[in-house]
Amino acid sequence: MRSNSDNQLPDPAVTGKVHLKLKRAGEGRSGRRWRWVLATIAGAFVLLTVAAALMLKFGSLPHAAFPQSTQILDERGNVLSSLSGGVNRRTVALKDISPWLVKATLAVEDRRFYAHAGVDFRGLVRAAWVDIRHGSRQQGASTLTQQLARNLYLSHERTWTRKAKEAWYAAMLEQKYAKDEILEMYLNQIYYGHGAYGAEAAAQLYFGKPAKALTLAESALLAGIPKGPRYYSPHFHLDQAKGRQRTVLQAMADTGAIGAAQAKRTDAEALAIRPLPENQGQTAPYFADYVRKIAVERLGIDERLLSEGGLRITTTLDARMQREAEAAVDRQIPESSEMQAALVSIDPKTGYIKAMVGGRHYMKNPYNRVFASTRQPGSSFKAIVYAAALDKRAVTAVTRFRSEPTLFYYDDYRKVYRPSNYNDRYFGGEIGLRQAIRTSDNIFAVHTIMEAGPDEVIGLARRLGISSKLSSVPSLALGTFPVSPYEMAAAYAVFANGGAKAEPTAILRIADREGHTLYTARPRSEQIVSPALAYVVTDLLKSVFDNGGTAHRVAHLIKRPVAGKSGTTSSDAWFVGYTPELATAVWVGYDRGRAITSVEAHRAAPIFAAFTEAALAANAPQDFAVPDGVVSVNVDPSTGLLAAPECPGQATETFLAGTEPTDTCAMHGGAKTDDEHAAKRFSLWSKVRRWWGG
Repeated sequence: MRSNSDNQLPDPAVTGKVHLKLKRAGEGRSGRRWRWVLATIAGAFVLLTVAAALMLKFGSLPHAAFPQSTQILDERGNVLSSLSGGVNRRTVALKDISPWLVKATLAVEDRRFYAHAGVDFRGLVRAAWVDIRHGSRQQGASTLTQQLARNLYLSHERTWTRKAKEAWYAAMLEQKYAKDEILEMYLNQIYYGHGAYGAEAAAQLYFGKPAKALTLAESALLAGIPKGPRYYSPHFHLDQAKGRQRTVLQAMADTGAIGAAQAKRTDAEALAIRPLPENQGQTAPYFADYVRKIAVERLGIDERLLSEGGLRITTTLDARMQREAEAAVDRQIPESSEMQAALVSIDPKTGYIKAMVGGRHYMKNPYNRVFASTRQPGSSFKAIVYAAALDKRAVTAVTRFRSEPTLFYYDDYRKVYRPSNYNDRYFGGEIGLRQAIRTSDNIFAVHTIMEAGPDEVIGLARRLGISSKLSSVPSLALGTFPVSPYEMAAAYAVFANGGAKAEPTAILRIADREGHTLYTARPRSEQIVSPALAYVVTDLLKSVFDNGGTAHRVAHLIKRPVAGKSGTTSSDAWFVGYTPELATAVWVGYDRGRAITSVEAHRAAPIFAAFTEAALAANAPQDFAVPDGVVSVNVDPSTGLLAAPECPGQATETFLAGTEPTDTCAMHGGAKTDDEHAAKRFSLWSKVRRWWGG
């Protein structure tokens, strides 16, 4: 039996005191634990700070990677050229550099140079905000010290890892060197284009004077170049260089280095820029420029890395073919002439660019005319017109139209177009497609585009690789819309390759200075037209080299199967042609659209012929393979029907299977044709044209 005391409840007052003591004891232990954690964190922070300070003060910087010229190699690994043109560096003391260049550089590159410790955190926050808004790296916000660290120790890739290393090395530089020492190193190391590193080399290159003698105007121009050494080169892009100079002067005015009026006066000053020295060792300079452009704009390679990173860029160029291309141009155009020329040659099977001549006298004018879409191709565009019409079955090799002055109505008969033949020469009767191509008859070409439809022609042109503006009008048939030689060569290469388009390629591989691969080409190929259509077009274009053809004068220069088409306007002469191994476009003319003479109009075809034969001299002649879907029959040229045994002048013609004539000529003893078959010779448009009295 339990006692009363066993059933008695605990005293609340006593229990509360016990709980309070336990709570205070727990809080005491927890507080001590948190104080210990905070003390540990603070201690670690102090230790890390001290360690970082000691490392900044006494740590060693990595080995400086001094700039190396990037080499462009041909397909066999032979050096074509150096993108920087060779390293040109002259080191001078800061006192031997114009104060104007120092002020201009600080104004445009790092206004707070003397205020920060290597990293401008204000600038970093601003750059980070821009990057976040764009979802990618957009702004650098690198201080002058960071730029120096990057150029000496790091690559030029845009990553946050590289940015962190850059900031660390910049802080180390600030600990080890005085501000003026850093500024001196920067001005002796920065790249100013054309192989010139440092202010002294740049001053001598551009102005032929020492850096300490630079004027304000000259200094502002130089200070603007490092942002884009090629884009802001006064030799290549004077307008952009002057615009950048204006930006630098405005920055100097904003920082108080000069007054606004002084900036305006200086901007108006004429600059005596020294001509670049002739570069005797460079091969294919226009191609080298194109390679640089592709590397930067398409492949995302940093421009400064191209100039300073010691890259090895293996290209598709054949150095021997390149020499033959340049020689062919030089032989046809007198040295003293102002006439320009462009040539680009592509391997149809691979798309590899084998030779490129962007003009004459590169050092005087580096403008690459291979990509100038400002020139009318004239009759060389007709190959695309006829290909579209053949593909649509609108015409065949025996389609006949009258070669005479003709009115063509279009846009629901609201507009009229009246083309003419060269020198108003007409056959005076009906001609077939082969003769129209051979003699470059304009009237036949316009008849053809009216049959096929301009939109069909434009659609095919786009698939062949022509991206320049084209309009759906009858004059399109005569090549009245400007295109580039590059576009024409790529388009004709499709016909040479059995209707398949191999993506034009210039760069095969890019490797860094250690040999690590940065890029490998993976060209694409796409079937654009059928092999049969490509062959029929090719067979017709061979006629241009026959007697009476527009290229018959150069036929003896080419001892292998070849197809092509000439093109002539008042200011341009073209020849675009191909063998199974090479598709080549040649343009000659004047840069400012000056009219060409009748003699000058005949210079494109000889360039094409001489280059093609010389480029393929080591190759045995190769004919175009006949694919399935092609039919060849003997026809009577005067009727376009199957030739009877008695037909005079009968010839073999090539057709897409199913489009060849099936009736035999009755004029010379063959079976008579019924009215239905005879009517097939004439299209609805022919009837309309005759009804209108064309």
